[in-house]
Amino acid sequence: MSRALSRTVFGVMLVFFALFFVLPIWGTLRMAFVDADGRFTLEFVLEVFRNVLYREGLVNSFVIAAWTTLGCLLAALPLAVVYVRFDYPGKALLNSLVLTPLILPPFVGALGVQAMLGQAGALNSLLMDAGLMSREQPVDWLGDGQMAGVIIMNVLHLYPIVYLNAAAALANLDPALEEAASNLGCPPWRRFWRITLPLTMPGIFAGSAIAFIWAFTELGVPLVFDFDRVTSVQIFNAIKDLSNNPFPYALVVVLLFFSTLFYGLSKLAFERSIATGGGRATTGRETVRPSAPRAFLCTAAFAALTGLALIPHLGVILLSFAQDWYATVLPDTLTLTHYREALGHELTLGSIANSLKYASLATLLDVVLGIGVAYVVVRTTLPGRQLLDAMAMLPLAVPGLVMAFGYLALSREGQPLHALMLGEDPLLLLVVAYAMRRLPYVVRSAAAGFQQVNPILEEAAQNLGASPERALWRITLPLVTPNLIAGALLAFSFAMLEVSDSMILAQQAAHFPITKAIYTLASSLGDGPALAAALGVWSMVFLTITMLGAGAVLGKRLGALFRT
Repeated sequence: MSRALSRTVFGVMLVFFALFFVLPIWGTLRMAFVDADGRFTLEFVLEVFRNVLYREGLVNSFVIAAWTTLGCLLAALPLAVVYVRFDYPGKALLNSLVLTPLILPPFVGALGVQAMLGQAGALNSLLMDAGLMSREQPVDWLGDGQMAGVIIMNVLHLYPIVYLNAAAALANLDPALEEAASNLGCPPWRRFWRITLPLTMPGIFAGSAIAFIWAFTELGVPLVFDFDRVTSVQIFNAIKDLSNNPFPYALVVVLLFFSTLFYGLSKLAFERSIATGGGRATTGRETVRPSAPRAFLCTAAFAALTGLALIPHLGVILLSFAQDWYATVLPDTLTLTHYREALGHELTLGSIANSLKYASLATLLDVVLGIGVAYVVVRTTLPGRQLLDAMAMLPLAVPGLVMAFGYLALSREGQPLHALMLGEDPLLLLVVAYAMRRLPYVVRSAAAGFQQVNPILEEAAQNLGASPERALWRITLPLVTPNLIAGALLAFSFAMLEVSDSMILAQQAAHFPITKAIYTLASSLGDGPALAAALGVWSMVFLTITMLGAGAVLGKRLGALFRT
């Protein structure tokens, strides 16, 4: 790619980022800080902290995020240490199964958790049948199906992201540092707390930050659990009255402020704590083969956590086959009717077609932009290329709910992004929103591919008379195609199952993506939850195939896609 074209790519990305990332955030900020007379005011934001309901929503969001992050760390960190340090039976298979929670959208999994752990769920029914629980006073495992249920579902869904980052950080740690401490008489546990953990903290934080922000701004799971005392649901419920109501914008600003503050302060603190020489291993790490009992414990730990993580999946699958399932361990009658109806329902057929259309166009846009950004960052010495890389990664750090609300606000009549609305059809708006949210996956995948391809190959082609563009098209791109396919698969699959943008930007049933159709069915009476579960199983199968394909190409580098 010539220098002129590289500059053009840089310029295009700056414009794209300004229009579809900065502008929506700025539009929300402006509405939150400007009164009816056009004057600057802090009144709306301050009212968020004065209002009892808004304040309770913020506190609950923090509690959910904090407990979710702690739960993810407690689940993921020990497994990451075991995986990197020890050799045990079934290691490769169990490591692959750790990714299982990512194949089920969390708000769909919430249906399964309710079916399994609700007061009339499978677990309580099993304990009652065994005489271990009173039928008159069943245990409420989910805390009225609300906050505890939200935290459980978030932990079971998000711990793989923390695990991927922690395992990568531990694998990259130079074992010579630990060996030096051991030679000086430092015992194993002290070595872990004083040497290993501080040096791997940036990687652990990368996953923890995503888990915290995701849980802090999660919309789908609280909606399914009917828990409206969180900020994200309060924002969602306020969509009906945007015209003269500044408080939804103020809520979004507060949500963005706390998310950014947590991320910025933690990143600054952890980056300052990194010791020199701990970033990359200079010698290979040898895994330890433990004794048979300890090896069994390692295998059992992975299997137990995977089993817990499969509870939502099992619940969704059973619910999708259930003719009637209430207060019994298993459904009384199994049927395939829900699967046929799920693919034949007027709402689901249209939503599947819509999601395929939105996600395909968004992925195509991401591939074009991702190739350009990754090439400029990896292959050129253009000033500002690191800024370009940071810009491409920022959508991972900004809550999707904030971005979706900004798009909604700026797509109304007379607003800058109204041109993206084709009448009442949000096609272009959803394509751009999906593309912005999933661009980091394609950029990271493409960058990994460019780093693996020796630039001498391009230089040789240019020495033989090929232009830089032709050398890129004929030499480099074919070699990085597997990485592009992996990134595109992840971008496409996660766009298909995007929640925040879909729930907020698609207002009419004719334009519903698949996630909003699932939520609508889950909220309806009769067979609605079972139809939603069946549609969720189809989504699980689809996402499983794409995750396996991406994992086969990227291998251990898959965790890099979930780092900010």
